[in-house]
Amino acid sequence: MKVPKKLKRYCSKCKKHTEHTASTAKKANRGSLKKGSLPRLEKRGSGKAGYGNKGKFSRKAISAWKRSGAKTSKKTDLRYKCSECKKSSVQGPGIRTKKLEFV
Repeated sequence: MKVPKKLKRYCSKCKKHTEHTASTAKKANRGSLKKGSLPRLEKRGSGKAGYGNKGKFSRKAISAWKRSGAKTSKKTDLRYKCSECKKSSVQGPGIRTKKLEFV
C-alpha cells in the first residue's frame, strides 16, 4: 500500500487543515489475559474463582476442521504529525497490508 509522505489533514489542536507528515509506529501486541487481567478476573468472581472453568480456562483442543491459518499481514498503525504545532494524531482503524510504502 502506498501512502503519501506529506498530506493535508485537519489538525484538532490548530483547528484548521495543515500539512501532516506520515510515519508508522510499532503496534503493541498484548493479549487479553496478561498481567493485570487474571487478578481482575479472580476479584470479579467470573474467572478462576469458584467451581469449574466457566469455559474459559483449559478447554478442550479445537478440532482440525475448525482451525484456520494465521493472518498473513499486520494492521497498519499510521501516525500523522502536524507541521505547525508538532502534535501527532493516530489513524483510525488500521488497514491490513503486507507492505507499507511512503511515496
